[in-house]
Amino acid sequence: MTTALITGATAGIGAAFARRLAADGHNLVLVARDAERLREQATELHDRHGIEAEVLRADLSEDEGIGAVEDRLTDRRHPVDLLVNNAGFGNKGQYLEVPMADELKMLKVHCEAVLRLTSAAAAGMRERGRGGVVNVASVAAFVPRGTYGASKAWVVQFTQGAAKDMAGSGVRLMALCPGFVRTEFHQRAGMGTGSIPGWMWLDADKLVETALADLARGKSVSVPDPRYKALMGLVKVTPRGLLGGVTSKTGRKYGPQ
Repeated sequence: MTTALITGATAGIGAAFARRLAADGHNLVLVARDAERLREQATELHDRHGIEAEVLRADLSEDEGIGAVEDRLTDRRHPVDLLVNNAGFGNKGQYLEVPMADELKMLKVHCEAVLRLTSAAAAGMRERGRGGVVNVASVAAFVPRGTYGASKAWVVQFTQGAAKDMAGSGVRLMALCPGFVRTEFHQRAGMGTGSIPGWMWLDADKLVETALADLARGKSVSVPDPRYKALMGLVKVTPRGLLGGVTSKTGRKYGPQ
């Protein structure tokens, strides 16, 4: 039986990955900051699907937390076959409105943690000749939209480059780029969502189903919905100067309120 490690596992996309992978018979290592929620989630998934669910409390904005997950990923006695780097958050406010400490914390979680955990997992996977890594990014990676979009653009570029370097090794790496998903993300960031049109919302469980199918097909980037695929097609042909103005206005309309 294979094992998957999921960061940010207690809510949203991470929880959807946990549900789907448990239903498919994978053992899990669930990583998040809230130990109580982790234990409740692990118990529920074990009782429902008969899998083993290990709990690892870790704050990926701190070196100690990243190091703890690295140690688990490099445990040769209990190898991890699939890593889902899902932990992340948003900051409310435009550039220079967000405290620098919060901006640096975001880069720590979205970039440094992703780099270190992907590297820790991929080394062992390459030795075994099999494995997969899903790094959760965002469609914000493709538009000029602040530190959040910049950090997710880094995730996409890093994952694509690593996937190319690992080609032929049996290890697949994929950046997952969803749009708006009904999760706790916006609430935690203090962002209003009332102005976001209903058609822009994605279901986390359907998103995960598409993501896993794209990973199995060997894609290095997954935009898991036809609506967002069409929007990203428009982004590619829109001049960057115009796009910057549009995304700034869109961010004020659909982002923090």
